[in-house]
Amino acid sequence: MKTGCLLLSSLLAVLPAAAEYRPAAANLAARQWFQDARFGLFIHWGVYSVLGDGEWVMNNRKIPVEEYEKLPPQFNPTKFDAAEWVSLVKAAGMRYITITSKHHDGFAMFDSKLTDWDIVDRTPYKKDVLKMLADECHKQGIKLFFYHSHLDWHHPDYYPRGRTGRNTGRPESGEWYRYLDFMDGEIRELLTNYGEIGGIWFDGWWDKPTADWRLEKTYKLIHDLQPAALIGNNHHRLPFEGEDFQMFEKDLPGGKTAEFNKDAQVGKLPLETCETINKAWGYNQNDQQYKSTRELVHYLVRAAGHNANFLLNVGPRPDGTIQPEFSERLREIGGWLRANGESIYGTRQGPVAPRDWGVTTQKGKKVYVHLLKLEDEVLALPKLPGKITRAALVNGAKVEYGETNLGVLLKVPLAGRDPLDTVVTLELQ
Repeated sequence: MKTGCLLLSSLLAVLPAAAEYRPAAANLAARQWFQDARFGLFIHWGVYSVLGDGEWVMNNRKIPVEEYEKLPPQFNPTKFDAAEWVSLVKAAGMRYITITSKHHDGFAMFDSKLTDWDIVDRTPYKKDVLKMLADECHKQGIKLFFYHSHLDWHHPDYYPRGRTGRNTGRPESGEWYRYLDFMDGEIRELLTNYGEIGGIWFDGWWDKPTADWRLEKTYKLIHDLQPAALIGNNHHRLPFEGEDFQMFEKDLPGGKTAEFNKDAQVGKLPLETCETINKAWGYNQNDQQYKSTRELVHYLVRAAGHNANFLLNVGPRPDGTIQPEFSERLREIGGWLRANGESIYGTRQGPVAPRDWGVTTQKGKKVYVHLLKLEDEVLALPKLPGKITRAALVNGAKVEYGETNLGVLLKVPLAGRDPLDTVVTLELQ
C-alpha cells in the first residue's frame, strides 16, 4: 500500500496542474461595469409559454418528448418587437438583459446549426429572436447576456439522467461527453453569431452535481472567444474557478431564505440576485400574485445595500408581448430611479451593514442612507468613516444631523418621506 501511494504521489507530481484562471483586463473592466450597472431584466421565454404554466411544465406534468414536440408548431410570437422590449428596459432604468437562449427543455431560442430543435426550424415564426434582440441591444446601448441551461430534458445524450426530467420517455442510454460537446457547440454559436455579449448565465449544474461537467473547458472556450464576457453559474455554491460573478436565486446574498441557498456562502466576486414579479419565471396565465412597485424598489435597494445587482424577471406571453402588469411596474421603478438613481448606479455597499430599517450605499465620499421602514423621525447610526459636511434629501431639502464620538443622529421628518424609499445623502470629508 505504501509503495502504491508513493507511485501515485510521483505520478501526480509530473502531471500538469490545472491552469489558474487569470481574467483579462477587458474582463476586469466588464466586472466593474457590471457592478456599476446594478439593475437588469431577466427574461424567461420559450415554447413552454404556449401552455401558460411556467418554464418547468415539461417536468412538472411529466410530458414525454413526443408530446412536448407538439408545442413549437403552436409557438408563433408575431407580436414580438425587439425595439419595444429594449425601450422598456431603458424606461425601467435597467442596464442589461439576460434572456434564456436554452432552458431545461433543451429548446434553442436561436438559429442553431447543431440541431433542428430550435425556433427557426420548428416554429411557424421561423425567425431568430435572439439575433433581433442582440441587434437592438447593440443599437440602443444595452448589454445582452444569455441564460443557458446545463441540463436538458430533451437531448438523448443527457445521460445518465439527473434528478429532474425523468419522465420524458427518452431511452435509458446516451453518451455524456457527446452531449457536452453539443452544449459547447451551442455556446460557441452564441458567442460568434450575435456580436459582443455581456456574458453567459448558466443554470442546471445542480441536476447532476457529481458529474464531470468539464467546466474548465467550457469556461475557457467562452473566455477565449470573448475575453470580456462574464460567466456566472447558478449552482448555489461558492464560485468555481473561471467564474466572474456570483448569483443568488430569489435571495439576497447571504439571506439563505430559499431552500437551495441554505448552504450558499458569499464569495468575493461581483454579486447578483434574481427575483420574479409574480411567483413564476416563465409565463403563467394563472399567477396573479404580483409584487407591488414598492416591494420591487425595496428589493432593488436592499440588493444594492448588499453590494449586489438586481436581475428582475418577466415571462413574456407566447405571442411575444410582455404583460401590462409587468411593464407598468418596470416603468414605475424607472420613474423612481430617474430621481434617485445616483444612490444606486455605480455604488457599492455602504459603511453601515443592512438593517431592518434599510441599507446604506456609497460612492466616493457620498454615503446614501435608504430609509425603507423607519417609523421614527430620528435614526441613530454608528460612527461613519469621515466627518459629515452636508446632509440632504434628493430634492435638496437639508436634513438635521448631529455627530458625537458615539455615532450619528439624523432627523428626517415624517412629512418629507418618499413612500417608496427616502434617501438621505451624506457628504463626508
